[in-house]
Amino acid sequence: MHDTVAVWTVMMQCIAAGLVAGLCVLHTVWRRDDPGNEHSHWTLIWSIALAAVFFCDALALVSVGTVWHDPLTVLAAVALAVALLLALPVAHSYADGPPFRAYLIVASAGFALHTVLLVTGFVTARTEPRIGALHTATSIAAFLVPAAVVGLYLAVSLRRTPSRRTRRALVGAAGLSVTLLVVSYLAPSATTRSALASAWLVPLIVALEVLALRRIRHGQRKAEQQRSMRDAQARLSNLAWYVRDPHALLRRAEEEARELLGDPTIRGTIRTLSRGRFVTDLSPHPHIATDPSERKLLMALANVVSSAAERHALAARLSRAAFSDALTGLPNRNAIDEHLVNAIERGSIERSRVALLYADLDGFKHVNDQYGHAWGDQILVLASAHLRETVGDDVFVARLGGDEFIIVVERAGDDAALLRLASRIRDDFLETSQGRPIPRISVGITVSAPGDTIDAEALTLCADIAMLEAKRTKVGVLVFDKHLEAQVAAENLLHREINKAVEEEQFCVHFQPIVDTTTLQVLGLEALARWEFNGRLREPREWLDYAETSGLIVAIGNMTFRKAFAATERFDLPVAINLSARQLAEPTIVEDLAAAWGDRDWSMLTVEITEGALLQDEQQTVSMLAQLRSRGARIALDDFGTGYNSLARLATLPIDILKIDQSFVRNMSSPPGLAVLRAIVALAAAHDLEVVAEGIEQVFELETFVELGVRRAQGNMLGRPAAAVPVR
Repeated sequence: MHDTVAVWTVMMQCIAAGLVAGLCVLHTVWRRDDPGNEHSHWTLIWSIALAAVFFCDALALVSVGTVWHDPLTVLAAVALAVALLLALPVAHSYADGPPFRAYLIVASAGFALHTVLLVTGFVTARTEPRIGALHTATSIAAFLVPAAVVGLYLAVSLRRTPSRRTRRALVGAAGLSVTLLVVSYLAPSATTRSALASAWLVPLIVALEVLALRRIRHGQRKAEQQRSMRDAQARLSNLAWYVRDPHALLRRAEEEARELLGDPTIRGTIRTLSRGRFVTDLSPHPHIATDPSERKLLMALANVVSSAAERHALAARLSRAAFSDALTGLPNRNAIDEHLVNAIERGSIERSRVALLYADLDGFKHVNDQYGHAWGDQILVLASAHLRETVGDDVFVARLGGDEFIIVVERAGDDAALLRLASRIRDDFLETSQGRPIPRISVGITVSAPGDTIDAEALTLCADIAMLEAKRTKVGVLVFDKHLEAQVAAENLLHREINKAVEEEQFCVHFQPIVDTTTLQVLGLEALARWEFNGRLREPREWLDYAETSGLIVAIGNMTFRKAFAATERFDLPVAINLSARQLAEPTIVEDLAAAWGDRDWSMLTVEITEGALLQDEQQTVSMLAQLRSRGARIALDDFGTGYNSLARLATLPIDILKIDQSFVRNMSSPPGLAVLRAIVALAAAHDLEVVAEGIEQVFELETFVELGVRRAQGNMLGRPAAAVPVR
C-alpha cells in the first residue's frame, strides 16, 4: 500500500462493504418471504452493487503505486456507475416514480463516456501528463452529468413518496451524499479527496438501507398479522361447527376482529334472506379507514358467519324433513323409533308404564278413491289435528305412514284410562264442516310395564294387532291382552303350518259333482283344494284368508290344478276350478294354467271367478278371461248376486255360466226370495247364459229349480266333496 493512503480509509471501505453484504442477507430473507414484492427484488440487487462499489474502492486504494491501480480504479468507476443506474429502478419501486427508461439511457451514455475518458486519461498520462490531466478533468465532468441525471430522477421520485418523514430523510441523505461527492472532487488534498470519495455514498446507503430494514420489519409485521388473521378465521370456522346460534357466532366474530385490528368500533349485523340465505356485515366506524387486508379479514369473518348460519339452517330443515311428516307436520317413522326407544328406557328407570296407541282410519282407501286424493290429504290433516287436541301437547303423536298414527303415552295410567282416551279419539272424530262423511278411527292399545322385556318394534306390532282386531270385530278400541296374544300366537302357528304344508305339498283335491236336476246324472266336477293335516281335513275358512293375503294361494292353486287335471282323466268328466283375485293378479296365470292343463281338450275346463275378483283389475282380468275363452275354456261367474257388478254389465263380460249363490237358495221359500231367483234365471236366459244352482240341501229346493228351468245344480244333498270317484 502507498504510504500516502490512510489505513483508516481502506478499513472504512471494507467495513462498509461488509455491512452492505450483511444487509444483502436480510434482503435475501425478505425476498424469500415475500417473493412477489418488487421492493425486495431491486433492493437486493442494488445492495449487491453497493457492496461491489465499496469493495472495488478498497482494492483501488490498496493498489495505489502498483500496476493494478489504474484497472481497479476503472473497475471501481464502473461499479459506481452501475450502482447509480440501479438507483433508478430502486427509486421507482419505492416511491412509485415516473418511467425511468429515458433517464437510464441518458445516464448510461454519460457513464460509458466517463469510463472511456477515464481509461484514455490513464494511458495518456504516462506519455503526455498535461493532456492526461485534461482527460481527467473531462472524465470528472462526464461523471457528474449522468450523476446529475440520476439525481434529477431521484428528486422527482422523492416528491411522490407518500410519507413526508421518509421523503425528508431521503432528501437529507441524498443532499449530504451529493455534497460529499462534489467536495471529493474539489478538495485540495489528495488524502481528503480519497476519504470523501470513499464516504460520499455512506449517508444515502444508510438512509436507503434503514428504509429497507423498515420495509422488512413492516413486511414481517404484515406476515405476522396475516398469520393472526388466518388463525382467527380458523378459530371462528372451528367454532362455527358447534355454535348453532348465528348471533352468538357473530358476537364472537366481532371480538376476534376488535382484538386483532385493535378497533373497538367494529360492529356486525346479520340479515336473513329468502330460501334460507343469510348476509353478514362486519365494519368499523365509517370515519375510520381500513387497509385492504383488514377489509379482507372482515369479509372473511362475515362469510364464515353467513356460511355457518346457512349450514345450520339447512341442517335444521333436513332434520325436520327426516324426522317429520311433510303433510301433517307430525313426527314420522324415524322419529317414532327414536322416541319410543327412549320412552321405554325412561319407563324402565322410573318404574312407570309406557302405553302405545295405534290409530288407523277405517275405510280410508274407499273415501280417498271416492272423493279424490286432495280430500284424503285433508282428512289426514284433520286427523292429526284431532289427535293433537285430544291427547294434549305433552303426549307424543306421530304419523307412521298412510292413514296410520302412533300415540306414545309415558307414565300411563291404568287400562281403563287408556280406553277412555282411545274412545275419545274414536268418538270425537265424526264429521267435518263440509258435510262429507269421514272414516272413523280404530285404536289398538298395548302397554309396556316395568320389568317387561319388550322392545319398541314388538310394542308397535302388538298395538297394530290390537288395532286390526278392533277393526275386524267392529269394536273400534281394543287393548292387547293375554287372550289376544294367545289368538295371535295361534294364528302365527297356523301360518307356519300352512307354509310347511305348501312346501311339503300337503294340499289335495276333492271333487263335488255337478248334476242334472232331472236325472241326477253327474255332468261335471268342481275341483276344491283341501288341506290334510295330521289325518284330518282343515276347513278352508281356517287358512284361506291367510293364503290369499300372503300370496301362498298361487302355489296352492298351481298344486291343485296339476292334481285336479290328472284326476279328471280317470273320471272322463268336465272339471271346474276356482281362481282367486290374488291368482288373477299374476301376469303368468294363463301360461301356468296352460302348462298344468297340457294337451287336454280345453272345452272340458271351466274357470270360476267371483264378482269381487273383477274389481281388482277389471281390464287385466277381462283380458285374461278372453284368452282362456279363446282356447275353448268356459267361464263361470261364481256366487252371483253377492258382488258389486251391475246387471247391465253381464253382456260385456266374457262369461258362459251364472252360478247362483246359496244365500238366494236359502231364501227361496219366501215369495220375495223366489221372485229374485226367477229374475236371475230370466236374466241369464236373456244373455244366453247357463245357470248352476249352488248349495242344494233339500228336496223342495231341487224341485223348485226344476220348475224354474235350471238344469244343473250342486250341493251336499246331491254329493259332498270327496276324493273318490263320484257315482253317476
